[in-house]
Amino acid sequence: MPSFFKKRKQKGKRKNQHISESNSSVLIDRSLDTNIETIKKKTGNSSDIVIRTIQNGIFTIKTAIIYVEGIVDDKSIRDFLIDSLMNDPDILEEDLTPQNALDIISNQVVAIGVIQRIDDWDELLSHLMSGNTIILVDGVSVALSASTQGGEKRAIEEPSTQMAVRGSRAGFTESIGTNTALIRRIIKNPDLWLESMQIGRVTRTDVSIMYINGIANEEIIKEVKERLNRIDIDSILESGYIEQLIEDKTMTTFPTIYHTERPDMVAGNLLEGRIAIFVDGTPFVLLAPVVFMQFFQSAEDYYARFDIASAIRLLRILIFIISLIAPAVYIGATTYHQEMIPTKLLVAIAAQREVIPFPAFVEAIIMEIAFEILREAGIRMPKAIGSAVSIVGALVIGQAAVQAGIVSPAMVIIVAITAIASFATPSFAIAISARLIRFMFMLSSAVFGFYGIILGIIFMLVHLCSLRSFGIPYMSPLAPFIPSNTGDTLIRVPWWAFKERPRLISQQNVIREGKNQKPQPPESQGIKIKNTTKGDQNES
Repeated sequence: MPSFFKKRKQKGKRKNQHISESNSSVLIDRSLDTNIETIKKKTGNSSDIVIRTIQNGIFTIKTAIIYVEGIVDDKSIRDFLIDSLMNDPDILEEDLTPQNALDIISNQVVAIGVIQRIDDWDELLSHLMSGNTIILVDGVSVALSASTQGGEKRAIEEPSTQMAVRGSRAGFTESIGTNTALIRRIIKNPDLWLESMQIGRVTRTDVSIMYINGIANEEIIKEVKERLNRIDIDSILESGYIEQLIEDKTMTTFPTIYHTERPDMVAGNLLEGRIAIFVDGTPFVLLAPVVFMQFFQSAEDYYARFDIASAIRLLRILIFIISLIAPAVYIGATTYHQEMIPTKLLVAIAAQREVIPFPAFVEAIIMEIAFEILREAGIRMPKAIGSAVSIVGALVIGQAAVQAGIVSPAMVIIVAITAIASFATPSFAIAISARLIRFMFMLSSAVFGFYGIILGIIFMLVHLCSLRSFGIPYMSPLAPFIPSNTGDTLIRVPWWAFKERPRLISQQNVIREGKNQKPQPPESQGIKIKNTTKGDQNES
C-alpha cells in the first residue's frame, strides 16, 4: 500500500511537471514553414484557422497571414493587409531584407490601428484566438499581431430585464468593446480608467474593470484587483462566474454584487465611486460595492420628480415585504391568531376551509410549489407560447384546485398577490432571494405563528447587518447611520439636495455639486406679457 501511494504521488509530480513545462513560454522559430507547422499542430489543424502565404507581387519575402475565421473583420484583412502586401508600390525590392521586413510592414504597409511584436508562442496563440491577425515573415523569429477583431455581433437593443418608462433605450451587448464604449459616450472624462486582464486557463476570457480615478476608493480598487487576480479556474462563461468567486460571503441568499445591462445605471454608479466589472460574452455588467437599498432603485427614479420617485420607491419596499411574508401572515392568522381577523372575514374564510383536508401550511406549500413550476415552465418554453402556457396553466390549475376542494379561494388570492409582488421588484437577484426566504417564513409561522414571523424578521435584519460588500456594510447608510447619505435610501431627495457622494464608498472628492443649486423663482410671480397692441395699430 505505501508503495502504491508513492507511485501515485510520483505520477502526480510528473503530471504537474508536464503542465508547467507546457505552460512555459517557447520562442518563435526563424523558419516560416516550421512556425506554420507548429500552429497547425497546436490548433489541431482546425478548419477555421486560415493561413494565407504570400510571395508574389511587390513583396518578395515569403510571408504568412494567419487568423481565425468568424472572429475577425474580413474586410480589414483583405483591404489593409493582403492588398497592401501584394500591391503597395512604396515597397522597394532592394530594401527588403528579413531584418527590416517587420519594420517596413508595421510602419509603411499595414494601415491598422494597433500592431504589436510577439516573440513567444503563448502570447502568439493568445492574440490569434482573441481575433487578431498574425503576420509571420520567413527568416525572422518575431511575429506581428494586428488588431482585426470583428465578426458577427448583436446590435445594441433595449434591455429586456430592466425596463424603464423614461431614460435611455440602449443596452449592453455580448461584446466587451461595445459595452465599454457605451460608458465612454456617457462619461467623456479622461479620469475614466479601464484596466483589462484575461481570466480562465482554457477560455482566456477578457475581463475589464472600470472606475473614475479621483472618485473611487483606492482601497476598494486594490481589493477588486486582488480578488480577480486570485481566480484560478479553467473557464469564465458569464459574469455570474466572477460574481460567485469574488463575493464577500457565500452562505447567504442576498446578492452582495449588483448586475445590470443598462449603461446609464453603470455610469450613475461609477459617479458615486463604485467599480464596474465587464466580462466578454455577456450583456450583464457587475457593480461593486453595493448596499441593500440599491436593489430597490430604478434608473427612472433619477429622471422623474423626487416626490413621484420617493412614492414609487416606498411602494417597491412594501411590495418586497408583501412578497416575503404574505403567505406566512395568512398561515399565522388562520392557524393561531383568528382573533386578529375581522369577524365577517373570518366566517367567510372558515366557510371556504370547511372542506379543505389540509392545514393552511400544507395548502400554501402546494400552491407555492405549483406556481413556481408554472413560472419556470413559462421561462423555459419558447417565447411564443411560454406566456400563454403560464397564464392559462395558472387559471386552469387554480380553478380546478378550488373546485376539487384541495385549496381555498383565499389561499389562491394570497399566492397570486405574492407572485405579482415578486415580479414587481426591480432587481431579479433580490426577488429570487425573497422567493427562497418566503418558505422559511412560512415554516416559522406554521410553528410559532406571528411570533415566528417576528423572530424571522429579527434574524434576517441581524444577518443583513452582518453582511459586507468589499468591506462596505451592506445596510449602510442606515446601519451604520450616516444622516448626510440617507437622501437616496427609503426616499429620494431632490437633485439640488444631492450634495455628497456616499462616504463609505467614495472617501475622496465627496462633494458632487456646487452651492445654491436649489431653483430660485423670481420674486414677482406675475405673468409678463409684452404689450404689442400699440405697434399693431400703427402698422394698420
